[in-house]
Amino acid sequence: MTEQDTTKGIWLMVAVALIFALQDAFSRHLAGEYNVLMIIMIRYWFFGAFVIAVAARKAGGLRKAAATKQPFVQALRGLILAAEVCVMVTAFVLLGLTEAHAVFAVYPLLIAALSGPILGEKVGWRRWAAIGIGFVGVLIILQPGYGVFQIEALVPLLAATMFALYGLLTRYVGRQDPAAVSFFWTGTVGAVAMTVVGIWFWEPMAPADWVWMSALCVSSAFSHFLLIRAYEIAEASAVQPFAYLQLPFATGLGIMLFNESLRLNVALGAAVVVSAGLFTLWRARQVGKA
Repeated sequence: MTEQDTTKGIWLMVAVALIFALQDAFSRHLAGEYNVLMIIMIRYWFFGAFVIAVAARKAGGLRKAAATKQPFVQALRGLILAAEVCVMVTAFVLLGLTEAHAVFAVYPLLIAALSGPILGEKVGWRRWAAIGIGFVGVLIILQPGYGVFQIEALVPLLAATMFALYGLLTRYVGRQDPAAVSFFWTGTVGAVAMTVVGIWFWEPMAPADWVWMSALCVSSAFSHFLLIRAYEIAEASAVQPFAYLQLPFATGLGIMLFNESLRLNVALGAAVVVSAGLFTLWRARQVGKA
């Protein structure tokens, strides 16, 4: 059994949040120059190869990594995540890193809200209250009744909904399949699906942009390795709140690299969403202990 080290796990999650934010910056740059589907396809090629290489080195090899009694659900998970990545990168281009991440931060609340009808889990009134407050934060960000509503603001909300469904399905398959099996299906299904749709949008890439593409691919694989390691050495409930650091990291990169601005309503709304999300995580941990 892997020795538990919560402090180290927290620092690994902080590193994961930073690398995820860097990935988003790389994606934001590349998707501004090339078709989103092609960019995600190349990223998934590298990710799929990484997943296969990791599986091949473990006992049982690829056969054990692919062994599941839930192939349909596992494949659906992979498809949803691949589509979510495409939608979220599109949101980066339309809205920038800052506002896209501010809206996307609602996904833990969506997971909590949907865990009842989809997984049959009990959601108490305290978490429902936090979910409601979190969506007030989203309304503060979107300002639906304030001047001309930006329809583009719904794109990261769609991505958050898709990621929440992916998270719930991951929890569902986790009742029977180990994490290594889910990881294998995520990478391979996503690589196949993105190749089918992305190959039609291939276009030549400038040599300098291949450097950014390589950085995106390597950081993607490395971040997933660190994420797995963080969950191995520390409880998910202890490290998950630190994943929210991706929001300030991405905001900082958006301001520094893409000349984005942080509007007051976005900062206030994001603070409300994150606070509600952290309370939801804390409450879930308390219920788990009880």
